[in-house]
Amino acid sequence: MELLAESGDSQMIFNIETQGESRKFLQPSADNDPKLQELKMFLIDWINDELKQEHIIVQSLEEDLFDGLILHHLLQKIGNLTLEVEEITLSTINQKRKLGVILQEVSRCLQLEGSQLKWSVALIHSKDLLATLHLLIALAQHFHPDLPLPANVSIEVVVVEPTKTGMKTGKAIECFTGSREEDAAPKKDAFDQLFEMNPDRINDVKQAIVNFVNKQLVNLSLTVNDLDSQFADGVILLLLIGQVEGYFIPLSTFFLCPGSTEDRLHNVILALDLLMDGGILTNPADAAEIVNRDLKTTLRVLYSLFLKHKNMLKSS
Repeated sequence: MELLAESGDSQMIFNIETQGESRKFLQPSADNDPKLQELKMFLIDWINDELKQEHIIVQSLEEDLFDGLILHHLLQKIGNLTLEVEEITLSTINQKRKLGVILQEVSRCLQLEGSQLKWSVALIHSKDLLATLHLLIALAQHFHPDLPLPANVSIEVVVVEPTKTGMKTGKAIECFTGSREEDAAPKKDAFDQLFEMNPDRINDVKQAIVNFVNKQLVNLSLTVNDLDSQFADGVILLLLIGQVEGYFIPLSTFFLCPGSTEDRLHNVILALDLLMDGGILTNPADAAEIVNRDLKTTLRVLYSLFLKHKNMLKSS
């Protein structure tokens, strides 16, 4: 369905392809918004910096990302992921199929679904700037939460909603980023409070988890003494998951003797994926923090295993 809407002195033609679907559109005046342009240039520079070793250069978010090629390379780079998709896709059908695989992986990594998603295969492939911006911002905030995205970027958009008698248009404010403090500050949990309010109890928690871990690993003749360092390569973490969950993780899927940071990241990402898929870890953890021996993140992940095992013992 095609709709003609007035916006000041200009006119916009909207295509509503799905019956009952509400859509948002940028107004032509958005091209003159300095904050929006700053955000676009920041994201372009970020992508080009991430992919410079692959000699990929992005000039336009709408024109260069719609077919999935650059999104594929970007997700592999920032997420250290391998996606089984074609490198080059020329037909619309294959491009949308590739985008579907990519966006499904994004949803899995970000733990988003349904109404939480502000993008879709159809929107990205149709070069929808709003959807493309939301997707890139979500990826940046998840994989690089310290990235200094331009703060307080919002813009007025046209909202088109279907009614029983036709279409209704209105205006709304679309927010892309909040203040730096809002974007950078994650919600605090029990471990944040422990480290801030009760640092004297950290050793007690560490010892309780060490005892739990060693009890689980006794059949493998392994002993853990230092949580900070012995879980940094992901090997013991993967073996521990297998023991607690009661399944074997094929040795071919991880590096038993990791020789590089990339190998260690691969192991830890695999472990975190298993914990997320098993419903043990309820909030995503940063694999790089574990590789870098961040005690709080390591404790948080191990505690999720400890908590499940403890609850299982109580119920048995």
